Amino acid sequence: MTLFEHRRAEIAKRTAPLAARMRPRTLGDVVGQNHLIGEGRALRSVIESGHLPSMIFWGPPGTGKTTLAQIIAGMSDSHFETLSAVTSGVKDIRRVTTEARDRLGSNGLSTVMFIDEIHRFNKSQQDALLPHVEDGTITLIGATTENPSFEVIGPLLSRSRVFTLRSIEDEDIKSLLDRALTDTTDGIAASGVQIDPDALDLLTVIAGGDARIALDALELAAWAAESEEHEGTPTISKGIVEDALQRQARYDKSGDSHYDTISAFIKSIRASDPDAAVYWLARMIDAGEDAMFIARRLVISAAEDVGLADPGALNFAVSCQQGVHLIGMPEARILLAEATIYLASAPKSNSAYSAINAALSDIEKNGSPPVPMHLRNAPTKLMKELGHGEGYKYAHDFDGGFTETSNLPETREGARFYHPRDQGYEPRISERLIRWWKDRYK
Repeated sequence: MTLFEHRRAEIAKRTAPLAARMRPRTLGDVVGQNHLIGEGRALRSVIESGHLPSMIFWGPPGTGKTTLAQIIAGMSDSHFETLSAVTSGVKDIRRVTTEARDRLGSNGLSTVMFIDEIHRFNKSQQDALLPHVEDGTITLIGATTENPSFEVIGPLLSRSRVFTLRSIEDEDIKSLLDRALTDTTDGIAASGVQIDPDALDLLTVIAGGDARIALDALELAAWAAESEEHEGTPTISKGIVEDALQRQARYDKSGDSHYDTISAFIKSIRASDPDAAVYWLARMIDAGEDAMFIARRLVISAAEDVGLADPGALNFAVSCQQGVHLIGMPEARILLAEATIYLASAPKSNSAYSAINAALSDIEKNGSPPVPMHLRNAPTKLMKELGHGEGYKYAHDFDGGFTETSNLPETREGARFYHPRDQGYEPRISERLIRWWKDRYK
């Protein structure tokens, strides 16, 4: 490195965001992810073996995917190349792989290619990586916030080990913030700024397990504290944190947390826990989730989870969906909350959901035998002559509007798909069916 390049690097380091300056340089500096890099754990064992496979790091933002890739490249004495799937394409892949092949041939130096947001590469771009991963020209480390099972092509995924990173625990976030507050070289200790304990707690909550958010928020709050008029040591208070940061984005509506949160919402309704259901509803509303998306999921839940235990639940949910469409936010939040509480508090039965799945499974297994002749449509003279509709019994001609008939294909006679539960309204349905179909529902 020339003197000019060294000075430029020093200036860049001093002006870089706090999160970049505090980036760990060794595995010992990394906080969290002990399930991967703790003693004897999977990723540490892979690194220490000296034989790096291609890897996919999957986890929420700010959990150390890029940091781990850089540390791994350093520990393996490999050349490190970084590409962003947002700004790079096949041309960049070819350039890096050509240089990697030359480097490997001339001095035996291997190359780690780190691709951030690899899920943003399309199929052809991922296909371009495959032969170079297969022949060992590069060791690929891809980082993604999305489920790689859906976003990374199968051949590339099968040649890589997937490591799942977790959101960083609050105590580890606090230790990161403390480290930044006391570090005189890369942190903000030189400024003399201190922080109140309740402000530290708030920063930890705001971070939501994201180290980058935590450190950038600390830096912003520190600037705000320094700019205020004060006597003595500038101090970050809870009020400064609230004023400086305002609202933080809670999740990416197109990302995994979107699906995780709606999953928690529906599962809380299914568990008959209205408090938890309303909480997850609030999380989605706070993040700006599409109200119609939530309403549609309520309609599904009404049919799938409440079902025939409360047949009115579906009408209730559909009315909510129509009301949300008519009114819009923010008032629609009230309708969503009412429907959420209603469904969570209602008796539950998935008998209709189970019945249709069982019937579909039966068709897949046993095929589609012909419709019995007496049930066939007979709109023409020819069809009647062929026996279509012959022997059909019109239920309304009999007392009680019912007469026992055979309504399944002969080969499927006696098959049972609907099993009433003993919740809510369904026992009344069960009583009728037992009265009509004694042998089948006894």
